[in-house]
This record gives sequence, structure tokens and C-alpha cells, in this order.
Amino acid sequence: MILVGAGQRGRYVYGDYARRYPDSIRIVAVVEPDAGRRRRFGEIHNIPPSRQFADHESVGVDAPAWIIASSDRHHVEPALAALSGGAHVLVEKPIAATYADSRRLVDAARLARRQLHVAHVLRYTPFFTTLNEIVRSGRLGEIITVEHRENVVYWHMAHSFVRGNWARGETSTPMVVQKCCHDFDILEWNAAAPVRRLHSFGSLMHFRPEHAPPGAPPRCTDGCPAADSCHYEATRLYTNEAWSGWPVHVVTDDLSPAGRLQALKEGPYGRCVYTAGSDVVDHQVVAMERADGSTGTLIMHGHAAEEARTMRYDGTHATLRGYFGRDQSIEIHQRGSGEVEKVEIRYATGGHGGGDGGLMEYFTRAVTADLPARTSGEEALESHLLAFAAEESRVTGRTIDLDDRRDRPT
Repeated sequence: MILVGAGQRGRYVYGDYARRYPDSIRIVAVVEPDAGRRRRFGEIHNIPPSRQFADHESVGVDAPAWIIASSDRHHVEPALAALSGGAHVLVEKPIAATYADSRRLVDAARLARRQLHVAHVLRYTPFFTTLNEIVRSGRLGEIITVEHRENVVYWHMAHSFVRGNWARGETSTPMVVQKCCHDFDILEWNAAAPVRRLHSFGSLMHFRPEHAPPGAPPRCTDGCPAADSCHYEATRLYTNEAWSGWPVHVVTDDLSPAGRLQALKEGPYGRCVYTAGSDVVDHQVVAMERADGSTGTLIMHGHAAEEARTMRYDGTHATLRGYFGRDQSIEIHQRGSGEVEKVEIRYATGGHGGGDGGLMEYFTRAVTADLPARTSGEEALESHLLAFAAEESRVTGRTIDLDDRRDRPT
């Protein structure tokens, strides 16, 4: 396979899987504009310099599949090149930075008769597989309303969406697209009918200059008077030796105390969260009405004490409550009897509750055996349509009708 993007996901998820399972996947070439990352990835995977490329246009290597793990705004062209060359593609979510470009890739895969897999890893977890089986089985009765919450832990919000790659709208994708296309995908996977219309509200409330502590400098490393009380103080977070993987390896490859501190002094992750210049939301609510009359809400925020997705499905027979975080649980509360069933969930290790490994295991088998994509581009378009529509509604204040948008780009 050919890997495009040797950053966090490329190196530490897809690259690590290839290293652990060499009989299933071998990465024969890497495309990465950062020379240091490119060289390090090549050394780890024994890829000679002649197969290490700064851009996808220079690739002269044939492979049955490409993995596109570059930044959100740099998926389209390498994916198109792979498809036109006859390769299957696994693309990180979101598919692209606009709905129109997402459709463009899906159309290209269909015309090329190649597989386009989207990294909606939650579908590969035991938790969400169990949830889907319960909801679609009819055990809850007809679903009347759904509440799904994406609770982003406070330091993850600061890392990715205040100091990090998705902090500015002009260089990334909206937070509700980047973070919640996963969640829209799960909602659509479980739903009996498509969303007819939606409305969304949200804003950047907290990470603003007026909320900076008195006397706070531009960087946490400059001696902030609020260092002992601030939840986001960078040196305390990133020099914590218990943090040895993500998110520290996004900050620096030198994980020594001196290397971490130097990266905070020079790079974006040492900046004060209140003056770092983020312009994306830190909370958003999406209200949806489906074609069958049922309703639902998706709530996303970046102020949680613990990273977790929580959900409630209310049906005509029972209510389901789920928790997907460090612990995982599903309870079914029966009407009338009040009986509460605690559903057994198979334990899985690895990132995203086992979803990262599950995705790679299926993708490698699909390429070898020509199996259909479990999270295909065609199916993923619906989650992307909803996510981009939610952002449009938030910005414009309008209720968005979806029926006339499914057959045309927006």
C-alpha cells in the first residue's frame, strides 16, 4: 500500500498496524511533505529514499491500495490520483473539506469501479455494533426521539481545536464536520428514515481574549500568574511523563523533558488558549426532524471532564441509555415493568474502542478479497451532508431542508 500523510494518524495508527501485522499489509511508499516525518517513517518501515515522496504527483509506484491520511484539505487530489490509477482507497474522515468535493470523490470511485472506504472507525467497535443491532432489531419499538452527545474532554478541545490543526476555519474544516461526522454516521446507521430538516446553534464562548487571566502572557512558558489554577496550562499538560503517546507526539518527536519544553516555547501548543486565535465553536447543538416524524439532537461541546459519547434512544417499548468512554455500558429500560437490562459488550483494545484496528483489519481483507466497503463513500455522504448543513445553519440562522440537497452538491 501507499500511505499519504505520515502525521499522527498515518504514522501511529496505519503505520503501527502495518508494523504489527506485516503479513496483512506492507507500506511500500510514503508521501509526506515534511522531510523529517518522511525520513522517519521510511526508516521505520524500511522504505528506501526512492519511494519516499514529498507530493503525490511524484509517486511512480504501483500498489493495490492507498491510504489518505493527510490533512482535511489535502485529501481530494491524491485520492483522485489513486482511483484513476486503479487503486482502492481508504480516506480519513472527513472525506473532503466541502460536501461538493466529498461527492466528487465518491463519483470518481464509482466511475473507476474502485472501493472508497471512509475511516468512520466507530462502526467497527463492539459498542456501536451492539447498539446498532439493538436499535435495528425493534426491541425498543418505534424510535420516537434520540439524544446523542459528543463530550470532548477539555484538554482535547484545547489541543486540537484551540491550539492545534483545527483551530482556524480557513485552514481546516468546521468542528461539527471534523469531529461529528463520526456521530452523524452512527445516527444515520441506526435510523429508520433520513433527516428531512435540521437547525443548529453554537458559538465560541470560552476561548476568547476577554477570558484570559489578568497578566497572562502569550505563552504558558513565559510564566503565567495563573499557572497553578489554569486547566489548560501547557507545561503541566505536555510535560506530564504519563503522556507518552497521543497527544504529545503531535507536539514533538523528542519526548524528553527538554524536548517537550522546547516545543512548547517554539510551537503552537505552548500558546495561551485565550489568545491563541481560535475561531471555531466550543459548543454546538443540532436539532433534526426525520421523514418518519421522529426527532433527534446532536450535542457537541469541548468542556467535558472526561472524553465520552453518551446517548439515549426513546422508543415505544423501551429506552436505551449508552455510555462510550473509558467505561462502556448499554442499559435497556423497559416500559411498564421497570426492568433494566445491562447489555454485555465485548471488550476490545486499541484506539477508538477497538475501531482503529477493526477498520484496518476489514480494509486489508476487503482489498485482498474484493469485499464491499463497510463504511463506503456512498454511505458516508449522508453524514457529511448533515454535518455541512449543520454548520450552514449555525452560520446563517436558517433551518436547512435536506431533501433537495441529496442529489446535488452544496
